[in-house]
Amino acid sequence: MESRWKMRVIAITIGTVMALSIVYSAHLRRRRRKQKRSRSSCYLQSDQTKPQQAFKRVLADNSYSPFKHLKLNESGEENALNSHPYEAEISALLENPQLEFSFLNGSTDSKMSEEYTWIETESQLKELLGVLSKERVFAVDTEQHSLRSFLGFTSLIQISTQKEDYLVDSIALHDSMGVLRTVFADPSICKVFHGADNDVLWLQRDFHIYVVNLFDTAKACEVLSKPQKSLAYLLETYCGVSTNKLLQREDWRQRPLSKEMVQYARMDAHYLLYIANCLIAELQQQDTEISCPDDKFNFVLEASRRSNMICLQLYTKEVEAFPGESAASSLSSRHLNSQGGVSSISCKTQFQDLVRRLCAWRDLMARVHDESLRYVLSDQAIVTLADRAPMTSAEIFSTITQADLSVELSFNSFLLSPSPVVCSHLNDVCSLLQDKIGNFNDLFPMILQKCLGPGGSCPFSVLNYALLVNCNLKVTVASKQNGERSSKQAARKSSRDLFVQKFSCKSPVYHNCRIYANDGRLLCYCDRRKLEWYLLRDLAKLMDENPPAIMLLFEPKGRPEDEDNDFYIQSKKNICVGCGEGNHYLRYRIIPSCYRIHFPEHLKSHRSHDIVLLCVDCHEVAHAAAERYKKQVAAEFGIPLFVSKVVDSKQAQVISGSSESATNLEEAGVSPLQLRTAAMALLRHGPRMPSKRREELKQIVMSYYGGREITEVDLEMALLVGMSPHERRRLEKKKGLSFKQSILPNVEQENNIGCMETSSIVDASELSALDGSHNTEVKACCRKEDRETDADVGDSSICADSGIDGEISSTKGNANSDEYGVSDTKGVNVVNSEDNCESRSPSDGTVDLYHTKHDGTARHKHNSKLSLLGHGPHGKQVVDHLQKEYGDDGIRQFCQRWRQVFVEAVHPRFLPAGWDVMHRI
Repeated sequence: MESRWKMRVIAITIGTVMALSIVYSAHLRRRRRKQKRSRSSCYLQSDQTKPQQAFKRVLADNSYSPFKHLKLNESGEENALNSHPYEAEISALLENPQLEFSFLNGSTDSKMSEEYTWIETESQLKELLGVLSKERVFAVDTEQHSLRSFLGFTSLIQISTQKEDYLVDSIALHDSMGVLRTVFADPSICKVFHGADNDVLWLQRDFHIYVVNLFDTAKACEVLSKPQKSLAYLLETYCGVSTNKLLQREDWRQRPLSKEMVQYARMDAHYLLYIANCLIAELQQQDTEISCPDDKFNFVLEASRRSNMICLQLYTKEVEAFPGESAASSLSSRHLNSQGGVSSISCKTQFQDLVRRLCAWRDLMARVHDESLRYVLSDQAIVTLADRAPMTSAEIFSTITQADLSVELSFNSFLLSPSPVVCSHLNDVCSLLQDKIGNFNDLFPMILQKCLGPGGSCPFSVLNYALLVNCNLKVTVASKQNGERSSKQAARKSSRDLFVQKFSCKSPVYHNCRIYANDGRLLCYCDRRKLEWYLLRDLAKLMDENPPAIMLLFEPKGRPEDEDNDFYIQSKKNICVGCGEGNHYLRYRIIPSCYRIHFPEHLKSHRSHDIVLLCVDCHEVAHAAAERYKKQVAAEFGIPLFVSKVVDSKQAQVISGSSESATNLEEAGVSPLQLRTAAMALLRHGPRMPSKRREELKQIVMSYYGGREITEVDLEMALLVGMSPHERRRLEKKKGLSFKQSILPNVEQENNIGCMETSSIVDASELSALDGSHNTEVKACCRKEDRETDADVGDSSICADSGIDGEISSTKGNANSDEYGVSDTKGVNVVNSEDNCESRSPSDGTVDLYHTKHDGTARHKHNSKLSLLGHGPHGKQVVDHLQKEYGDDGIRQFCQRWRQVFVEAVHPRFLPAGWDVMHRI
């Protein structure tokens, strides 16, 4: 009995233990499944802050399909076709623009009351439609949100009549905004915008609203040659009010809007009617005062024509040959060029492959979650991840965080790092970095399956659903080996076409208008603007209309035959001088600006001879040849291209006064770019940084100041080291900062130095070589410099080259002059990384930025042409050496050498008649 009882107890005990084990195992399995689900759950499941998730109809989704524009056929039904639905109406306005703007009468008031109407229901929107349909003119402005959206969306529309201001909540009314389509397309009602280029496209993209009959106050400023054309300038000039443009960066999705945001939004539209009234009055006055019977130019009609040309724009979705390809190419080339190459071909290939994978993943994840690329993963984070290739989740988190801390972007201060997208899909990032995805083609179906497939982690929306339907529209790669070349070729072509569209000359450079002397001899060809300048001031009379020709009523200062050069009396074609391409072209400087900007003034006047038109392909060849020849020039003269070290001026004077060698001085310095990056990171994120990283950055800045402790003022001053005044103004505008009081105390004193010429940050020929690939960013910089420093190049500068002298020279001023006259070298001593500066540099290896007073103390030289972030003093030292050793003839021969380099590289077959390598300047 006792043994049976014991056996029963043992059996019960064993059964109980087994039951408990089963229950506990089941609990563990449920817990693991729950943890796995929580890790794979998308952040959008709980994020309710994105209003676009509630949109029922989206015209521009995040798929790879092209945007379809609205078309109204004869029966009034809507057909989605890729053409402008109101092209006929806009063309009619261009051919026969309105001759009068009587709808803007003197009763238009500039004062803004406290009352306005907030439109947030469909019934209110229809009432607004009734009000606007009775108006002859109303003003419009929009606010856009792009940070938490892939394509962006319109968050607010401001509409003002002469009696009332309306704020339309285009988020709440997103699906009903088509109600306003008819009034915006009515050619009898004028819509007043300021800088409407983007607004017109946004209205098309979000609501199929097309603007017909537009008056753009920015275009009116262009016609009137206003010193500025910003809305802030117009508000202050005509209305006596100032606006805080920093509010433009606010989150316009928030509801309700703050009082300051409402005030800002109303101000942008309310004053437009009054400003338009003032500008039109000035345009009409110009027509009255300077019109003549033979004058075909009408200021009012020209402003109207330029405004309505904006209406013909069509919104398009930029679809790459392969998602993220152009971004990957740009990031790879910039990083590899900045590093001066990599240790081996395999490392370079691995880096480029990781960048390409991360960019493609970022592009697709941004589309799936409807986030901007910068919100998902910053460019700097991609480069750092590809460079370090971390393997664990903790390492990936740390790498992204440290990379984002060094990014100099205003939005970075309030973005989470890593982003919720990365945190929710960290396994995918690990797989990319560990190369667990064999074929690159598997990346897209894998991500779509995980995110949007059956049981996917991410919610569907009207914005991402089409990705599944239209995913076959993207260009795929046949295999990682065989298809990579075709993908790169397609991406190269896409990048090239995009660059041509954005940065090539939008209008003819050479107008071939003729100017004759009073004895009937041809002086030169010029553009229409210069020809009209003479006519409007009664300095010439019109001789022919097609092509235009004028005869001067005074004796010109010089004639082209005086210089034995007939280049300036030859017509010029608007084609590439290399291959004859006429569909697109952009200006190219044969002699790089880093040298020419330091030429004496009397050797600069003939610049039109050395600025030619090149297509994108020939421009790339010429640029690569120029980069190679710059290195030869640097070796020949013993003057390094780049500045590698800078030290504080006080520290430099202490060292130079001691017995220490130049090597010690060099070791005490830090590169200008590294100094500026470290200072910006410490100012923005210092308190939030890991202590180790913060100490590393402090050591960089302290090395500039000689090792002493640094303050916040020191950090702010370090931001400006090595920057030209032009670069400094760009930084202030970008950051919303002002350094004039604490950092530039002697600005007024320095202004008395006189106007000094400035240079752009980097000339196209001053950047790294393209290595046979089309680098959009490099060429964009080149195109930008064309606009900034040679806006009047082409026919407009030829008159100066031929010696014609009139009042125009005094009115145009110096195109390269610095309006502030502030030196960029204050408190900076530059240390070269090479010791071959010969006798042109001080014996201690420093570039001399000081000259000595009679009392023996050092005083800073003021030279705003030097930017240490570009080639620094290289160009100036070369030009100074040429002048000192050979005089003006040395500079002329130097120019001839550059022309020979250009000819040998491009083999131009379409140069203008009279162009010569031996041309004398």
